[in-house]
Amino acid sequence: MAGFEGEEKKDTAFKGKQRVIQEFVPGRQVTLAHVIANPVPDLYKKLGIFDVTGAIGIFTLTPSEAAIIAGDVASKAAQVRIGFVDRFSGSLLVYGDVAAVKAAVDAVLNVLCTRMGYTPCEVTGN
Repeated sequence: MAGFEGEEKKDTAFKGKQRVIQEFVPGRQVTLAHVIANPVPDLYKKLGIFDVTGAIGIFTLTPSEAAIIAGDVASKAAQVRIGFVDRFSGSLLVYGDVAAVKAAVDAVLNVLCTRMGYTPCEVTGN
């Protein structure tokens, strides 16, 4: 007895292809810490940041709730503003002058990695 119409065609269409499933694993880690010094004004505009200053700091954290802690630490450690925080994806964006953003990034890494045992990543950017 034949299967459903088109079933044979579907089976051959996916032969030799791999399916990749990405999932979060338990752990505490800073997966991205990046500083963009003096970004082009259009980037600020696209992000919805209108009180333009000198730099943007971007984090991605696991578990995602750590973005709340990072936002608190960053905003208390330096004269930066929070542009975006998402407790579901673990994303945080802060902005301010270049020195303040760099200080905020360092402070977040110090608290999360040194004091809370998160696995660090290298800070990238300029």
